[in-house]
Amino acid sequence: MPSSPPPAPADGPRAAAVALLNLSGLGLGYALVRRPLAALLCCAATAGLLLVALPADPDGVPALALVLYAVLLLAAAAHGAVVGLRTRLAWPPRTPLALALGVLLLAVPAGGAVLYDGARDEATEQMLLDRLDRADHLVEAASEQPFEEARADYRRALNAYDALATDHPGSRAAARVPDRLHDFYTAVGAPYARRQYCDAVPALTFLRTVPRTVGREQLGPLTRWPDDRLATSLYRCASDGLTSGDGGGSGGGDGGAEWPGLFGDLLTTFPRSAQAAEVEPAVKSAVGKAVEAVDGKEPCTAVSRLEGLSAQITDLPGEEAGVDEALAKDADRAGRGADEGAYACGVDEYKDKDFDAALKSMNDFLEHNRHHKNRARAQKIAIAAEVAQTVPAAGRRLPTTASGGSISVTVKNDSPDDIRVLYTGPVTGSFTLGGCGGCTEYDWGSTLSPGFEPCGRSGRHYPQRTITLPAGTTYFVHKSRSGSTTTTPSSDTAELRPGYVYTECAYTTRGLGAGTGTGSDV
Repeated sequence: MPSSPPPAPADGPRAAAVALLNLSGLGLGYALVRRPLAALLCCAATAGLLLVALPADPDGVPALALVLYAVLLLAAAAHGAVVGLRTRLAWPPRTPLALALGVLLLAVPAGGAVLYDGARDEATEQMLLDRLDRADHLVEAASEQPFEEARADYRRALNAYDALATDHPGSRAAARVPDRLHDFYTAVGAPYARRQYCDAVPALTFLRTVPRTVGREQLGPLTRWPDDRLATSLYRCASDGLTSGDGGGSGGGDGGAEWPGLFGDLLTTFPRSAQAAEVEPAVKSAVGKAVEAVDGKEPCTAVSRLEGLSAQITDLPGEEAGVDEALAKDADRAGRGADEGAYACGVDEYKDKDFDAALKSMNDFLEHNRHHKNRARAQKIAIAAEVAQTVPAAGRRLPTTASGGSISVTVKNDSPDDIRVLYTGPVTGSFTLGGCGGCTEYDWGSTLSPGFEPCGRSGRHYPQRTITLPAGTTYFVHKSRSGSTTTTPSSDTAELRPGYVYTECAYTTRGLGAGTGTGSDV
């Protein structure tokens, strides 16, 4: 077996050449000094690093792997220098040539690092483009849903666009963000393009908040994109709801119920816009139509509408838009229309035999219209409705303002309480009789006894009043004015004929039901 070659004289350049060749990561220095196992270990380490590093990842190579590999290369270089100091090279025969080759091969790891950085940058670009695609898919899916359901997805997509533009401004994905934002605005604002104005209001309102998330330099003209569209949507949704008055606005929203708030938002958010200038004319027109409707088939509906309009218009903030005085006039007109319309409503309710409602409507009319041309008849209708509450037959016909007659009827009060007497028939009226001093309430049982004669005590002065009425059926109702809620009224139906004098007596009984009541006798 041949003996090992004798050690060569120490040669520093040769040691440096072996060290430089080992720094290439391929173990070539060991190969030139005939250390094949060490050369294989270097190659294995490099192969392991490549397995970890490839394919290139945006996060790069793990730091621990880089540190271990660097330590190994430095150790190989140091060990190779020690071995090469006294070991002749197998090839090339001259040290300077080996040294030059070592320097040249240092470009291998350097070039690999450059290539890896490029691959890593491309991987990062692809990752960012994937994020952009995911945000695009979010917007596309959200555009097929109602806005309120899609709001969260729109917000996530917007945050993704902003992160791409802010955190990676030089990337290809960031360069595409402005176009994506235009598509985003178009998708969110799609209800406006479809003329679904009520649905467009929350969507466009949302778009006006986008500059809080995305920088204005990214948005450009999009910053003002929603404004005119939102002003139009607020006006159209509110005006449709105002016109319908039934809760239905265009586009499936609830413009009818929300029109005051929508107009309010328009007047405060865009007070100088052309749309805001149309608010007062729209309100004025709605009031006019409601006033006209009082003379239509459903006056009570019109009155209710006017009452609502008066209150709602009063709450509209017209100061900034300069329409507060005009709106105040519209509200006043609606209020006056409701007050005057109570008469037509009461007449309609009376004809429908809803005497409770008719009485309330007429009393409202009388309270708010001291000098109206219909006041006299409204008083008659209120009396007749009150009579008909007790005697429904009294409400068969609407009373007129007629008065007087040829038949004398005297009404006496045999009651300790003041009595209000109401009557209706050919003529309608009412009056009050004061309480009878010394008169007492009758026991209910005594009114059933033979010989019961109210107002029959000789020598007693009964408060009384004589009226003249036409022939025909007259309905009387007596109501105690004691203020007791347990006192029930009494009624009497009189068939009046010429040639007769009639006397009617009012009295109070105790034990009728739960309390007292008034009685009458002709």
